[in-house]
Amino acid sequence: MSEAAPARNVVRVTVDRGLIRGVTVALAGGVVLAFTGAFGMDEVSLGFRLAYWAPMMLMGALWGHLCSRLVERRIDLERQPWLATLALTLVISGPLSVMVWALTGWFFDDDRFVTLGRLPDFLGPVTLVTGVLSALNVFLSRTPVQTHAAPAGAAPARFLDRLPFKLRGAALRAVEAEDHYLRVHTDRGSDLILMRLSDALVELEGLEGAQTHRSWWVAKDAVRGVTRGDGRATLRLDGGIEAPVSRRYSRALREAGWY
Repeated sequence: MSEAAPARNVVRVTVDRGLIRGVTVALAGGVVLAFTGAFGMDEVSLGFRLAYWAPMMLMGALWGHLCSRLVERRIDLERQPWLATLALTLVISGPLSVMVWALTGWFFDDDRFVTLGRLPDFLGPVTLVTGVLSALNVFLSRTPVQTHAAPAGAAPARFLDRLPFKLRGAALRAVEAEDHYLRVHTDRGSDLILMRLSDALVELEGLEGAQTHRSWWVAKDAVRGVTRGDGRATLRLDGGIEAPVSRRYSRALREAGWY
C-alpha cells in the first residue's frame, strides 16, 4: 500500500510594488550621490560614500513608504501629483532629518555631528533629496486604473446602480469627469451624476475598461479605433464619442493592446 503524500502548506507572498519601486529609486539615488560626492563628501573614498549612502537611502525609502500610505488617503495622486509631492516632502523630511543626523554621527564617529546645533544643517539637504525622490515616485506610479470583467455569475458592477432610471440596463461606453459631476456615456444617450471619478473607478470593477485620461474612463469593448494628432491619441468609441489618451497613460494602454 502506498502512503498518501503529505499535505503541503502553500505560502502566498504579496509583493508591494510601491515599496519595491521606492527602494529601487532610493538606492539608485544613493549611487548617484555617492559617485558625485554630493554634500561635501568628495574627499572620502567611493567605497566609504557607497557604504554611507546605501543604508541612508534605504532608511529613507522605508520611512517614505509608510508616509505615502498616509498621504494617499488624503490626496489623489492622479489628479494632484504636485500637491502629493509637496505633502510627501513635508511629512517625510522632518523626522528623516533627525534619523540622518543621528546616523551620520554614529557613522562618522564624530561628536560634532550629534550636537543639537548641527541638526538644522541636515534639514535642507534631506528636504532637497526627499523632494526629488518623492516627485520621481509619484510620477512613476501614475498608471491607468484598470477595471476587469466580472466572472460568470458575479454581481454586476456597483456603478451601474447609479445610472439614472432612463439609462438603466444600457451598455456603458465611457465615464467623463465634468467639475464635480460625471457624464455617463451609454448606448442610450448620456446623463450627469454627482460623483468623483476616483470613487467611480472603484465601483466600475466588474466592467472591463481603463482610465485613459485624468478625466476619462473607457469601456474596452466600446473602442472602435484611434486617431493621432500632435503626438497624442484619441480613442473613437461607439456613438461617435471621442476619448482623449493622455501621454502618461498612452504607453501602458498601447502595451495592453488597446491600440
